[in-house]
Amino acid sequence: MSLWVMLAVLGAAFLHALWNSLLKVGTSRMGAMVILSIGEIPIGLAVVMARPALDWSVAPWVIAAGCAHFFYKLFLTYAYERGDLSRVYPIARGSAPLMVGLVSPFFLPDVITPVEFAGIAVLGLGILLMAQGVFANGENRRLIPYALGSACATATYTLIDGQGARVSGDAVAYIAWVFVADGLFFAGGMLAWKGLAVLPRQRKAWGVGMIAAAASFGAYAVSVWAMTIAPIAVVAALRETSILFAVMIGWLVFGEKMTRGKALAALVIVGGVMLTRL
Repeated sequence: MSLWVMLAVLGAAFLHALWNSLLKVGTSRMGAMVILSIGEIPIGLAVVMARPALDWSVAPWVIAAGCAHFFYKLFLTYAYERGDLSRVYPIARGSAPLMVGLVSPFFLPDVITPVEFAGIAVLGLGILLMAQGVFANGENRRLIPYALGSACATATYTLIDGQGARVSGDAVAYIAWVFVADGLFFAGGMLAWKGLAVLPRQRKAWGVGMIAAAASFGAYAVSVWAMTIAPIAVVAALRETSILFAVMIGWLVFGEKMTRGKALAALVIVGGVMLTRL
């Protein structure tokens, strides 16, 4: 992984933490996620129109990715309804790179070195340490199964999208189509399930949701592009440094405490990033 690719993935990590933090603004987590999903559709279509047409062989990858993203959003929304950003985010994101790292040697052609595997493991450990407050501080433990469900979905769509982008030959166009499918599946599914009452009526909620949609597209497009030129498991691990940005946002914006445990976990995460660069 080159320095420029690493910096691009770190930028994507910040955008990912940003759009997750925007879901915590307002009163309805589900409403915010539906608005974000609606916003993804025109963004995806605008990018699709500016790119060369993809072969129909990519369609199964797009549909599979849209389904995986649906469950990712569903579990993540329920987790955020039960816990704070600095607790849900580490669990939801922390388990995913370990899952990808464990299964990628069996399904993908990438060669991961022992040092890179060590970096993935250390990075995952640091993120899981960040979530220890769920048990230590008597927080709502019902968030855990939803956060882990989100992690499973993240690992699934990471593997799907990494390969789908390679098959397509155009990572940007591929991600644009995934966003269209993702937005249609989630927004359509939630509206059919819960009705129009799920949509917030405030203009601010729609504005924030659209900003989150744009940040979400930027974060994911850069990550999947990186997966086309660098090992998927390493990119998946490096982008989990978004937890550092999420903790800073939680501390500076939402007034969450910066405990010793969080500081220690942050140092472990930085160590994991350094190992992936050796």
